[in-house]
Amino acid sequence: MSTTIKRGGKGVRRAASAKGKKRAVAGAKARTGGLFSRMIGALGLSESALQKTFTGLIVIVAGAAIWGIAVISGFPTFADETIGKFAADTGFAVRRVEVHGVERMDEEEIYSRAIAAQAQPITQLDVANLREELVSLAWVSDARVSRQLPDTLVIDIIERTPHAVLQQGEDFVLIDPTGHRLEPVAPAKAEKMLVLKGDGAAERAADLAILLEAAPALKNQVRGAEWIGNRRWNLTFSTGQVVALPEGEDQSAEALVAFAQMDGMNRLLGGKVAVFDMRDPSRVYMRVPGRAQDEAKAREEAKRLAAEAARDNGG
Repeated sequence: MSTTIKRGGKGVRRAASAKGKKRAVAGAKARTGGLFSRMIGALGLSESALQKTFTGLIVIVAGAAIWGIAVISGFPTFADETIGKFAADTGFAVRRVEVHGVERMDEEEIYSRAIAAQAQPITQLDVANLREELVSLAWVSDARVSRQLPDTLVIDIIERTPHAVLQQGEDFVLIDPTGHRLEPVAPAKAEKMLVLKGDGAAERAADLAILLEAAPALKNQVRGAEWIGNRRWNLTFSTGQVVALPEGEDQSAEALVAFAQMDGMNRLLGGKVAVFDMRDPSRVYMRVPGRAQDEAKAREEAKRLAAEAARDNGG
């Protein structure tokens, strides 16, 4: 009787090989997963942020495909509507508005312009048109509007700088250095600022600023400036005294510098002189309140004394 034994060496090697492959695959997956996790961690992306990013990519690719098919078919308007609805349905709509750079103006003016944006998909928002609306506001010098997908609208504002107050009759309006009108102000607030008046004064605000820079020692003491006859300035100081300057940019600057030098030597501001007329480059005319009346009284008294002397001599 004989017994036959089947040797299974080849099968064992295959099983061992299969197990080795499984371990290699598992190790590779672990290494790949760890590397991917480290990459995501290095980018600082959370799982939700990563999901939004992938969703955005899907929206862009799908939107491009829809729009391309629609254009080929001759229906671009339908494509825009379809893409917009698809974007809104996937969370790409304006749900948050961030405003930066506002210090003086009312932020509600900004948000009121952005409300309309919340009714449309963020991918279809006309940022250029919204920027134009913002720049048209009195306080806005410039603006930048940007989208942060999937749902945030960011508005950066550059405000105008208040410079002086323009007096128009009984009304006072705040203006910037270029003369651009910002908003009405109360008379009490206007008293603490430089007040301009006279036809064309607002348009000459920048020129006035340059003129005052010629005499830095006097600049902070000027409380009012009146543009006279569209030709020249009268400056009023905090003491209530007035300096009448000549016509011409160079001539007025030279006269103001000369007055600053005289004030430095003789302390004219705060003295008895009410008006310094410097329109004549060769001399300065000064008017002291009450002096004319005193001189008139002196002349009358001299006449009276002369008349009495004549009577005495005749007698």
